[in-house]
Amino acid sequence: MNILITGGAGYIGSVMVPQFLEQGHRVTVIDNFMYEQASLLDVARNPKLNVVRGDVRSQSLIEEHLKTADVVIPLAAYVGAPLCAKDPIGARSVNRDAIFMMLKLLSKNQVVVMPTTNSAYGSGDGNNYCDESSPLRPISQYAIEKVEVEKELLQHPSSVSLRLATVFGASPRMRIDLLVNDFVYRAVNDRFVVLFEPHFKRNYIHVHDVSRAFLHVLSNIDTMSGEVYNVGLSTANLSKWELCQVISLHVEDFVFLEAPVGVDPDQRNYLVSNEKIEKTGFLPKHSLDDGVRELIKAFQILRNRKYGNV
Repeated sequence: MNILITGGAGYIGSVMVPQFLEQGHRVTVIDNFMYEQASLLDVARNPKLNVVRGDVRSQSLIEEHLKTADVVIPLAAYVGAPLCAKDPIGARSVNRDAIFMMLKLLSKNQVVVMPTTNSAYGSGDGNNYCDESSPLRPISQYAIEKVEVEKELLQHPSSVSLRLATVFGASPRMRIDLLVNDFVYRAVNDRFVVLFEPHFKRNYIHVHDVSRAFLHVLSNIDTMSGEVYNVGLSTANLSKWELCQVISLHVEDFVFLEAPVGVDPDQRNYLVSNEKIEKTGFLPKHSLDDGVRELIKAFQILRNRKYGNV
């Protein structure tokens, strides 16, 4: 298939693009390379890859590349509540307005598979339980606009929304600010972390399994189209405290303690059911322990020492 991936040089895209190329798909990436990342250099030799430096808010650019696309995967986004709070106008124009524009330009035969977020559940029901039919209670700008986009997305006849859990794992365009990645980085380098709201639970998913979920949808689009699916590890509905306990099994002398020093901008505290996508035949391959071991190795390679002496 001809697949258009916006933001394809980002954290998820830099894992997804090589996997899609390995499956024989032709991939066009549109990215503004705002982080000056070189994460797709290793696949630049592949003749089925086309890279376009550009802004997804440009209608003429999107129109041009939609003409040849069988599938669109819009990854380009200001991801997460803190970044959206830093630049709310830029976030809204990319996360919401650009997607609305793209959806209007699609033909009914073009498939669109969109990553959304399970942070929109807020705290779930009285038992903190969430499945795809649970009410959405988004708090942050990021979650609110993802909910708005999902409603519009599902009006398209060939669309799927994947509500992603908190993603972890190593990527050629690495992000240390994601919760698991951040905690492992602190464990490896500082040997301690201070927790706020330590008993708030989240669900987690490895970045390679996110990419596999998209491939799974494309292989089953006839039966999965028009639906919303949670994508996470059913074995990893864990609190921050429990996450640190897992990390402590792999990092010697890791200390974690609680202090009232902050709040989660999304107020995420939930137990997420991933049963719906599992019933379609998709199961994650990478456990949380696998990810922690991988990240420990990654952080021997990657060190944030730009302004330090040690």
